[in-house]
Amino acid sequence: MAPIVRIAFTPGEPAGIGPDLTALIAQQTLPCEFTAFADPDLLLARAQQLGIQLTVRETTLQAPPQKHKQGEIAVIPTPLNFKSTAGQIDQRSANYVLNTIKTATQACLNGHYNALVTGPVNKAIINDAGFTFSGHTEFIAKLSGGHPVMMLATDKLRVALATTHLPLSQVPSAINQETIEKVLRILHHDLTVLFDINEPRLLVCGLNPHAGEEGHLGQEEIEIITPVIKKLQKEGLNITGPLPADTLFTPQHLNRADAVLAMYHDQGLPVLKYAGFGKATNITLGLPIIRTSVDHGTALNLAGSGKINCGSIGAAIKQAIILCENKTQ
Repeated sequence: MAPIVRIAFTPGEPAGIGPDLTALIAQQTLPCEFTAFADPDLLLARAQQLGIQLTVRETTLQAPPQKHKQGEIAVIPTPLNFKSTAGQIDQRSANYVLNTIKTATQACLNGHYNALVTGPVNKAIINDAGFTFSGHTEFIAKLSGGHPVMMLATDKLRVALATTHLPLSQVPSAINQETIEKVLRILHHDLTVLFDINEPRLLVCGLNPHAGEEGHLGQEEIEIITPVIKKLQKEGLNITGPLPADTLFTPQHLNRADAVLAMYHDQGLPVLKYAGFGKATNITLGLPIIRTSVDHGTALNLAGSGKINCGSIGAAIKQAIILCENKTQ
């Protein structure tokens, strides 16, 4: 019998829909162990607000694996220390949110769990509380090591990013040969190992409109991106580019690709989210742990309303299980 895949889950912002997602996903049949790093009282209060019957089973890192039971949520208790109200953010939540991520990440690094799935956080409130936080991707990478590569995936499209949560004005200076090569190598490696894709086919976006128009609209394609692609092509990697982003995301190109590398956040993710918002998964490659996440935000206006969709959290859990199984093959 195959071992139970053990997943650590952080619900994220307590005033958002993370606690709602926890209570709702607990009602489903999950082929894994699913443990929330959260405040038990918060989860019970939100379930009650939603009119959902939820049993909280407090557990420890040392407890033996136990497959998820419908209507129950295993919890590693993490105290919130104040009463959170759905839809009303509070700076006091920042420390709690970061503690859940730290504890869950460390539990994965120590081998207690096979993967980390994260719910949505409010970056602004964390920064307003005095913590420097640009996003889960960078924060988890600082805790675990590695070079994080952010990739969002649907059933038919995968888009990875050369840079992640940067102001647009800082993107050109962050694009260099070392970074592009490192990201492409990680993307190729993880698609092979975690996604079980032999000889992944990669498409690379240019940074500038029309991929620089042969230097008339920028030199980054000529001086940085193209030399790296040619180097890796000589090593046998199947990479095409740089291609103009406005034509790369068309069927004639995507039908012959396993993943796209975009140069910055809003170059690639609008297309991905248009194609599969609510069903996509955010995956962090290049880490010593497996981490997936939802593709949406905290939706404060929907917290406690019962009017949310569990599609993305379900996809994130499913993807985490698949990655764990592929990794152990």
